[in-house]
Amino acid sequence: VEISALISKCPQCMKQNMTEPTIQQYDDVHGNRWLNRDDYRTLSLSSLGGALEFYDFVIYVFYAKIISELFFPSTLSPFWAMLNTYGIFAAGYFFRPLGGLVMAHFGDLVGRKRLFALSIFLMALPTVMIGLMPTYESIGYAAPLLLLLMRIMQGIAIGGEIPAAWTFVSEHVPPKHVGFANGTLTAGLSFGILLGALMSLAIAKLFSEAEIHDWAWRIPFIVGGLLGFVTMYLRSYLKETPVFQAMQERKQLYQGMPVKEVLQNYRLSVVLGMLFTWFLTACVVVVLLAMPQLLIGTFGYTRADAFVLQSTGIVMQVVGCVLFGWLADRIGGGKAMVLGSIAVSVCALVYYSALGVWSASAIFATYACLGLAAGAVGVVPMLMVRMYPAPVRFTGISFSYNVSYAIVGGLTLPVVQWLSRYSDIGAMYYVLFLAALSVVCCMVFMRKFERV
Repeated sequence: VEISALISKCPQCMKQNMTEPTIQQYDDVHGNRWLNRDDYRTLSLSSLGGALEFYDFVIYVFYAKIISELFFPSTLSPFWAMLNTYGIFAAGYFFRPLGGLVMAHFGDLVGRKRLFALSIFLMALPTVMIGLMPTYESIGYAAPLLLLLMRIMQGIAIGGEIPAAWTFVSEHVPPKHVGFANGTLTAGLSFGILLGALMSLAIAKLFSEAEIHDWAWRIPFIVGGLLGFVTMYLRSYLKETPVFQAMQERKQLYQGMPVKEVLQNYRLSVVLGMLFTWFLTACVVVVLLAMPQLLIGTFGYTRADAFVLQSTGIVMQVVGCVLFGWLADRIGGGKAMVLGSIAVSVCALVYYSALGVWSASAIFATYACLGLAAGAVGVVPMLMVRMYPAPVRFTGISFSYNVSYAIVGGLTLPVVQWLSRYSDIGAMYYVLFLAALSVVCCMVFMRKFERV
């Protein structure tokens, strides 16, 4: 199927031809070939760059407790200080749609590659600034306000980064390898979380609690920002996607506002994309990012032990993302996601119920299994790609992903914190609900987008 068959030069024909988006719409660009050296090079650089940028975004969570003590008045209760800290974390999510929509708009009109350098710059700069910022003791309420501003900048950056990366990689590889490619890329994002966890573990091993509280907590932010500028250099070696180049040569780039086209003709894709993203937040934010706070604050784990357990879960999720992506190429994205969602439900039920009851080794094993099951999120970008045609794909993925994260991603930690007032394992019920919702969405997806 040629790209020229998808859209014509007139907007009316464009709308008619874009009503049935399928992944086969760029087969004429790649053919039915296997992955080659250029594909693996693109995957490696994209995954590594995504890992470094995601590290910058999530390192905040690992030091949320210390930040709550340093950037808010000491007269504030620990509960409200932590809630405010999570609120500032949520601000990064609330501003993701702004960055995502602006970058996606120009990404669909002028190219995917150009947005990569901008997104990493907007991430690296505020990360360094957080590491150098004075605290409440020095500048009063200006400290949390500056912290909020930095998180807003990071949110704008990450809002453009992830949809751009998914689109970029999907259009670089042959259609029959899109699942594996996106699973590998998502594994790279999870690897960024692992880098943050390993950095936190190293800081916990090298410095005392007093030293970490006084100044050592700044090291991960400064290092992360510097790594971000390294990422800018790496991105210079990437090439524009063959799909975008083909559309550009045939003068078939979308003329107008891509977001308007998405909202008018792809409402089901937007809704499903938002719900799949909601499930993704449970697997990343709750299962991985917030786990040390639960283990330390509720079940008496030391900081070092909590980060060791978390690192194990992240490693398993990295493996799971690649495995589920590989599986999706063979049995279909919808079926792979159903299996992953069910696995997450079972593993979450066992793990959370075991906390404070089972032995340390048993808890270690159950959390490793939960991390592996959470690798099902590696299928999410493949599902997104299948729901939008190339001319508006970047915008469609960005809108559904970022708007969802702004609504539910930013509220995840505050909601889990609220649930913890009623149950020590309140997070489990949040995960179980979203896993069940994911299964329902997969049924709709398979009926609409994976019909045989």
